[in-house]
Amino acid sequence: MNREAGPAEPTGADAADDPAELARTLDAIGPRLRALRRGRGLTLEALARTTGISVSTLSRLESGKRRPTLELLIPLARAHRVALDQLVAAPATGDARVHLKPRHRDGSVLVPLTTYPGRVQVFKQVLAYREPRLVTHAGYEWLYVLAGELHLVIGERSLTLRPGEVAEFDTGEPHWFGPAEGEVVEILHLFGPHGEQAVVRTTGRTA
Repeated sequence: MNREAGPAEPTGADAADDPAELARTLDAIGPRLRALRRGRGLTLEALARTTGISVSTLSRLESGKRRPTLELLIPLARAHRVALDQLVAAPATGDARVHLKPRHRDGSVLVPLTTYPGRVQVFKQVLAYREPRLVTHAGYEWLYVLAGELHLVIGERSLTLRPGEVAEFDTGEPHWFGPAEGEVVEILHLFGPHGEQAVVRTTGRTA
């Protein structure tokens, strides 16, 4: 993607050595924490129960009256299901790694692991409960359960997948999937928009 050139941004090392830049980074964490909590419809009391951090500490963090530490940010990142660097919004370090951008919707999180269009697309998803609704569309899907249990409906068939189990199917057939028993489920999701299928190759010794 072409972007217009702008003022040079400080690198990670430069920002760490710049007290003003470090102060701006830390000051931005509180409002980001508040926005994440409110976006998920959580009260301070509910977040305190999830993280083990007191309500007063959470309130002071969000208002900027207390500086965040790793001991506080790690449980908060887990509770909000985001990467730690998303809370900190750390400046880019100039390396070639892709910085993933999770998308949040109705309590679910989708993390695109690929960005090129028209080919097999790969996502990591954390799915919250939603009402079952069968859909059809062109393509082919491959689902691998990482954590929790996945309820999958394909046509008139219904099955439950557990961690380490895989399902694949043509999306032209009516289907729906979500967490079993109203809990959340974490999956790796491959989607071939033109019907491409995942190919798994293994090697081993022959007798």
